[in-house]
Amino acid sequence: MLKLVFMPPDNELKRRWAERLQESLRQYHIVSLQSEAEAPREIGDADAVFGWVSPDLLPLANKLRWIHSPQIAPPADFYYQALVEHSVVVTNPRGTFNDHIAEHIMMYVLSLARGLPDYIEAQWQRRWAPDARRSRYIDLATSTALIVGVGGIGQETARLFTAFGMHVIGVDARWEYDVPSVQKHQPEELDTLLPQADFVVVTVPHTPRTEGMWHSERFRLMKPTAYFINIGRGLTTRLDDLVTAIESREIAGCALDVFELEPLPEDHKLWNLPNVLLTPHIAARDADNIPDRQFEILYDNACRFATGRGLRNQVDKSVWY
Repeated sequence: MLKLVFMPPDNELKRRWAERLQESLRQYHIVSLQSEAEAPREIGDADAVFGWVSPDLLPLANKLRWIHSPQIAPPADFYYQALVEHSVVVTNPRGTFNDHIAEHIMMYVLSLARGLPDYIEAQWQRRWAPDARRSRYIDLATSTALIVGVGGIGQETARLFTAFGMHVIGVDARWEYDVPSVQKHQPEELDTLLPQADFVVVTVPHTPRTEGMWHSERFRLMKPTAYFINIGRGLTTRLDDLVTAIESREIAGCALDVFELEPLPEDHKLWNLPNVLLTPHIAARDADNIPDRQFEILYDNACRFATGRGLRNQVDKSVWY
């Protein structure tokens, strides 16, 4: 019998998932841990884990062959060196909210292209202001979008952009998806592509290679009429450099759902800059179908693991995704 351990912290959703797996997959013994203190006792004969295996626990895991991360982009300490070097396969729930986040990006693009922040400001001031828009009107059918990270979210975003007639340029290191409408490039070409874009859309995860990749030098390469959109991870972007770029009109504005520091401090300059849209890391928060999609990947991989088949959504541990 295979042993699958659900690591703490415990919550209602994880308990429900563990019960569903135990009811459906009789070849498994499912263990849900209530506290960290139970982990050393249970990890020794575990074949699989849902959650994080700490550096202290990994040497005790004598049978461990599969870890399923609850998060697509877990905290930076999830992939420590010993885990990277270990033979264990790590999977994650990527692909479960591509459509929801792509729609959030589309909301940003439409709002910025039409000057919505300026009209909202006039609305709050109860001003009838047909000339409120202070930025250039962008016709999407003649615009160019540069998507940096054309994975699941990026490819769905590209599909929506193409439907609006936008020219789409993509940068990705792996190119796992079939995106015939996207002009494909590698990461080392990024700086030569930035001057072409009206919208720069960032969906890359936080990794050692992407941390701080958006800085003053890159913002200076963008058009002064272009917008920067980050919905990937906040630590990829130096917020002070972004503020300077907007204040000095090196770029037209930005839209962010993720931030270098969360929550964003209430005295941060970004709150009051023109042509800035901020949402508090909620792009897919209220989508009702995401838990079911994530359970389906966990369930399918548990079935595959039990029969020796290849697992879905395997992670390259060396680059954290």
